[in-house]
Parts: sequence; structure tokens; C-alpha cells
Amino acid sequence: MRNREFTIALIMLLIANIVAFMITRRGEPVVVATNLEKLPMVILGFKATNDSFPKSVYKELNADCNIYRHYVNPDGRRVDLYIGYYGTAKGGRTPHNPYACLPAEGWGIQKAHKVVLYPSNYPDGVAVNYIQAQMGESYETVLHWYQSDRNKVLRTGLEQNVQRFMGRVLRNRNDGAFVRVSVSSNKSGLVKADDTVRIFAKALLDVLPQYWPTEQ
Repeated sequence: MRNREFTIALIMLLIANIVAFMITRRGEPVVVATNLEKLPMVILGFKATNDSFPKSVYKELNADCNIYRHYVNPDGRRVDLYIGYYGTAKGGRTPHNPYACLPAEGWGIQKAHKVVLYPSNYPDGVAVNYIQAQMGESYETVLHWYQSDRNKVLRTGLEQNVQRFMGRVLRNRNDGAFVRVSVSSNKSGLVKADDTVRIFAKALLDVLPQYWPTEQ
């Protein structure tokens, strides 16, 4: 039995070394077109304005492409969108983690769980992360997820690591993006904020794959 286990472990190690060697031989792809800046400026009647962070924030994020917009509908409801894209050369993932960043900014996380959305592109549903945070009388309702390989939606860092590994082995790329959709409100507006953030995220999930960055 021990010899059999040793043999299996040796074979797995050999396979891992071969895969690693093949990956290094293929070279690392580079981002030739970010494309995300072409995302529609109007989604479901919400019209966008571009915004920006201080340079120090961009330096900390170190993304290949940052999209930061405020989408407002005719009723005055506002949705804030942030997308940080990381090409294969940067490991395809962000150091940004809302569960750490929100408390660091003074927000207390009141709720955090999984929700399932049903966009047209995902008829069987897709799971994303839900956060409700509070600071004084202000609330943030947030949906966030990681996206890879154009239309792969991932909730956790573990899922992202598996996808990145498979992408690098099969397609020689493991780029990815962090996507955050949020709505600010007071306590009385939480129900409407919850509804708005879900509706907008569903629409975004349908259009985002069309504007996925190009690597070569």
C-alpha cells in the first residue's frame, strides 16, 4: 500500500513538473487591448459618468485597467461600479478584498453571504458575494465577484486560483478581474438599494464578456 501511494505521489509530482516546464516554454502573454473602457455608458437607463481615484490608490491596486463609474437613472438612483483588471503577467488577481478594505475604511459589515443571480447569459444562475455595511447612518449594499476567461464568474479566491491554473495550462493565460457593484443609502432605503444593486449586476454580467480584454 505504501509503495502504491509513493508511486502515485511521484507520478503527480512528475506531471506537475512537466506542466510547469511547458508553461515556461510558451512565454507569458501581454495585454494588447483592455477593452473594458468601452463598456456601455448607459445600462438599463442608468447613465454613467467616469470618476477616478487618487494616484496613490491606483499605485496600490496596480491593475492593468481600472474602471470607476457612477451610473444614475432618471429617478436619481445611483450605482457605483468598479472593475480592476489584471493580466496574466500580474497574476490575474487583485490584492483588494472588501472584507478587509471596508472595515479598514471605517465600515462595519452587517451582512455577508452568497446570492444567486439569473442573467440571460447564465440561465442556471451564477453565485456572487453580497455585503451590507454600515458607517453611522450610512449604508453600502455591495455585490462583488471575480471574473476570468471572459465569462467565468468566481466567488472565492480558491475558485479563482483553480481557474487561473486551468487557464494557464489550457490557454496560456490566467488574467482576471475584480468586479464591485454598490449602492449607497440610509437605513430606510436598504430595500430599494438591494433591488437596484441586483438588477444592475445582472445586466452587467450580460454585457461584460463582450468587452473582455485581449492578450497575445
